[in-house]
Amino acid sequence: MVLNILHKRFHIAGDIYIDIDKIIFALLIIAGTWLFIIALRRLITRPNFIADKIQEKRQMTIFLLTKYAAWFIAIIASLSVLGIDLGTLVLGSTALLVGLGFGLQHIFRDFISGIFLLFEGSIKIGDIIEVDDVVGVVLEVNLRSCELKTRDDVKIIVPNSKFLAEEVVNWSHESDQVRFTIEVGVAYGSDIDKVNECLVKAMQAHKHVSSSPKPYTQFAKFGDSSLEFKMFFWSKNTFLIEQVKSDIRIDVYKRLKANDLAIPFPQRDIHIKGVEGRDLLKKVDVKKEMEN
Repeated sequence: MVLNILHKRFHIAGDIYIDIDKIIFALLIIAGTWLFIIALRRLITRPNFIADKIQEKRQMTIFLLTKYAAWFIAIIASLSVLGIDLGTLVLGSTALLVGLGFGLQHIFRDFISGIFLLFEGSIKIGDIIEVDDVVGVVLEVNLRSCELKTRDDVKIIVPNSKFLAEEVVNWSHESDQVRFTIEVGVAYGSDIDKVNECLVKAMQAHKHVSSSPKPYTQFAKFGDSSLEFKMFFWSKNTFLIEQVKSDIRIDVYKRLKANDLAIPFPQRDIHIKGVEGRDLLKKVDVKKEMEN
C-alpha cells in the first residue's frame, strides 16, 4: 500500500506530472542538508578536536562557506531528482537574469563582494574594523552585508562592496594586539629621567596594556612651550582603546603632579610696534585702571 502511494504520479497539466517518491526524496535532501549544517556549526564552534586546530576567527568563515556550498548542491540535487532539466531552466531564465543584473546590479555586486570576503578572509567575525571613520566589531559576515557594533553599542549594516571598493582599516587582521600612541608635553627644565619613569609606570600599571612587547617612550621634540614625549604601548582591547588612553592620561597627570612635574599651557609674546600700537596699549592701561 505504501509503495503504491510512493510510486503514484499526479497529472498537473499537459505533459507535466509529479511523482510522490521524487518529491519525498527531494525533501529528504533538503532536510538532510539542514541537519548537516546544524551539526557542522556545533562541530566547528564548540571546543573539540577540530575547532582547536582552526583559528577562532576563521571558524565562522569556514562554516559560512560550507553552508552556502551545501545549500547550492542540495538545491541542484533536488531539482535533478524532480526531473527538472537544469540546462533548459538556465536558458529559459537567461533573459530574466540579465534584467535582474541591470536592475539589481548593486545587490549583485554586494553578493560577489561577499563571496570574495569569505574566501579571502580579510573581514572575519570578531575583527575590529574602521570604515568611514566609524570603529566597530564584526558580528556577522553574510553574502550581501556585514553587521557591525560600534563603540556606542549601535548596530550598523555595511554592504560588502564597500569593503572592496574603499579603504578599510582592520585593527585585528594579523594580530590581536595593536600599538597605540599618546603624546604628552612637560615644562622646560623638568627632570627628563623622572618624566620618562612616570610615563612608563603609567602604561605598565594599566591592565589592558600588554606586557610584551614592553611599552616605551620617546623624546619627540623641543616644542614651543614644552618638551614633547610620545608614549608607545600595545593593547588587545582595541575596541575600547579610547577609554584605555583616557585612563593612562589620568594616571600620567597624577604621577607628574606628585613629582612636581608640570604640563605647561601654550604661551605667546605679543610685540606691538608703531604709534598705533602705543595708543592701543594706552587704551588697555586706561581700561584696567577704570576697572580697578
